[in-house]
Amino acid sequence: MENLSDNSQTSFEDIRENYLRICDNVSNACVKAGRTDKPQIMAVTKTVSPERVNYAIELGVGLLGENRVQEFMDKRESYSPAEVHFIGSLQSNKVKYIIDKVSMIHSVDSLHLAEEIDRRAERHGSVMDILTEINIGEEKTKSGISARNAEAFCNEITRFKNIRLRGLMCIPPPGCSESVFASMRELFENLKSKLENKENVGLDTLSMGMSGDYETAIKYGATIIRIGSSLFGYRK
Repeated sequence: MENLSDNSQTSFEDIRENYLRICDNVSNACVKAGRTDKPQIMAVTKTVSPERVNYAIELGVGLLGENRVQEFMDKRESYSPAEVHFIGSLQSNKVKYIIDKVSMIHSVDSLHLAEEIDRRAERHGSVMDILTEINIGEEKTKSGISARNAEAFCNEITRFKNIRLRGLMCIPPPGCSESVFASMRELFENLKSKLENKENVGLDTLSMGMSGDYETAIKYGATIIRIGSSLFGYRK
């Protein structure tokens, strides 16, 4: 298992206070945005010990986000019951390890990866929920489909019978303007209107917002916010 000592100074009480503050911030952001629904709070567990993850689950966190296949495989047996999504960059040769262990994959950014997920899900007699990862900031250092190619890519995905397109995921550039979030919401809504009658499509999920920008993401319709450092403390 990877070294998890980066979090040794984050006490259970710190996690509790952080979680309560996040919940308050989410509620306030929803009120300001005029939302009657609330996004799911996902605890991002990269380098976090199972003990701290389990404590977050005790507090009320019901959704975990895993970034690394090997770390997840090392820790999963120690977790308390919770839903797990895979949110990190995923190589096609690693799909087989998680296909029956997570309920959604957020980081689908190529037809090759989608094809492998479909193939592995078929072997297990299941349908895997996925999100298309969008490089909304057009950053060269980040993976994801460009916004201009999103519709064509999502249309291609609908031909696979053992995956279900549930929505979109993005990582907006740090410090970007709210217009980037607005563009992501517009893209999501446009795709919903164009793909709503396709088979294996149920566009209800917009995974957007992390520790530094989740309140803005809520303003622009995020249904899942991915919180790591604001909950568990900063890690290297």
